[in-house]
Amino acid sequence: MHLTQVLAGAAHGGAETFFSTLAVALQQDGVDQSLVVRPHVHRVDALRAAGCRVETAPFGGRLDLRTPGLLRRHLRSHEATVALSWMNRAASKLPAGPWIRAARLGGYYDLKYYRGFDHLIAVTPGIRRHILDGGWPDHRVHYIPNFCVVDETAIPVPRAEYDTPEAAPLLLALGRLHPVKGLDVLLHALADVPGAWLWIAGEGPERAALEALAERLDVAGRVRFLGWRDDRTALMRAADLVVFPSRFEPFGTVTVEAWAHARPLVVADAAGPAETVRDGDDALLVPRDDAAALAGAIRRVLEAPDLAAHLVGRGLERVAVDFSREAVLARYRAVLAGMARRGG
Repeated sequence: MHLTQVLAGAAHGGAETFFSTLAVALQQDGVDQSLVVRPHVHRVDALRAAGCRVETAPFGGRLDLRTPGLLRRHLRSHEATVALSWMNRAASKLPAGPWIRAARLGGYYDLKYYRGFDHLIAVTPGIRRHILDGGWPDHRVHYIPNFCVVDETAIPVPRAEYDTPEAAPLLLALGRLHPVKGLDVLLHALADVPGAWLWIAGEGPERAALEALAERLDVAGRVRFLGWRDDRTALMRAADLVVFPSRFEPFGTVTVEAWAHARPLVVADAAGPAETVRDGDDALLVPRDDAAALAGAIRRVLEAPDLAAHLVGRGLERVAVDFSREAVLARYRAVLAGMARRGG
């Protein structure tokens, strides 16, 4: 069996990050695969350095007639058994052929993009229900969650690098600087957590607005905008608490990342986290857009070491059972092999 994975994503983003994580893991696990992605130099170089076979395509708009032809030639030359697309744009460009057309859905996408596909993979049970409600048969819809990789060689990012006191409680937020990520709510909450500092790792269109809000709330001195980072383990190990305040999040890989890195987690009740975490057991769950509740939960964890330790321990258990690299790769192998056996 040969697997071709197709990504038409942006330079940075959660789905794009996990695409690379999964592709490298499958490569290391001996899966015969090839990749077709947009020509983002950093991603292409990193994937090739990991031993992946990578080609690029433009993945343009409706008038882009070149990409489907490039994909067809790639799939034929590699004698692909399964073609797995990521996100709507990739699905819309993936041509039909003797290969099985499958797609991974990381959100509640419009199912019109997947007409004529053979199988869909959902990253949460909720997304799987969304697909089934759209009329898909049960045996063609599969649930496989994300996992994250912990860099065991990474050392914590030195706090002095960002002029952050060693003894101060340090909060970490990761994600695109976009309104859906709720980082404005986190800044409001920070104003009610005196003495805590906040690192925000990510980039996006809301950066200037968030920086201005931090100034207005008089917390700018305790906030550091780190830009886009690919050293998540080093960041996690520098922090005392991970905060995930998203208004909308179909899955939320940050949840699993916090657990895997043994960091207590406070998370807003967006769809994905709300059906993933167990409030008070492996994380503290708060209502979206509620800065007071978010601040209260952060203070609870910072002021109660026993609670923090309990959340960490239960989070590590969740990863071991449901979200480990080995468990998720085993699911992908089983699902892909089943597709190939059935021939669609």
